[in-house]
Amino acid sequence: MNWAEIASVSVTLFFVMDPLGNIPIFNAVLAGCDNTRRTRIVARELCLALVILLGFLFAGNSILGFLGLSQSSLSIAGGLLLFIISLRMIFPKPVAIEDIDGAEDPFLVPLAIPLIAGPSTIAMLLLLSSSQPGQILDWSLALFLAWLGTTVLLISSPILMKVLGTRGSRALERLMGMILVIMATQMLLNGIRDFVQSL
Repeated sequence: MNWAEIASVSVTLFFVMDPLGNIPIFNAVLAGCDNTRRTRIVARELCLALVILLGFLFAGNSILGFLGLSQSSLSIAGGLLLFIISLRMIFPKPVAIEDIDGAEDPFLVPLAIPLIAGPSTIAMLLLLSSSQPGQILDWSLALFLAWLGTTVLLISSPILMKVLGTRGSRALERLMGMILVIMATQMLLNGIRDFVQSL
């Protein structure tokens, strides 16, 4: 196993999952739940998200083959999508609580999908599985590590919000967004380079 690559991919996936940015939404959706029930719901939704993401990771080549998509097109689309997500992290749009599904026990939507298993995370996993299918176990471990970090942050979010405060969490999210902008630009350039070379 290439631990340097695993660490790099894991950190990238962690940033894309954006647990700091999702904390306010999770707290708003689960505001009516006690701590025990909240922890159970968050754990369940995160497990569902992990299963979905692993499915896309292992079925990446089959999905791309069925849809007739090239690796360069996926890289370009993933770069653009990641760029948009990172800009939203840097310049967040206020989320009104009344606009969020306020069900007491949300199932699958919106917590698992699209907050954790979102389109940008899925695009990254498809790109990894198609570009380097021989390292699928490495990418699975990287995904698990990113998911584990996200799980720890979201489950302990009430304590984290008390320590960091709203301004502190926003500052960290914007820092993550700045790093993602650079990664998205590199992914976009790689896709354009691969497309030009294939002509």
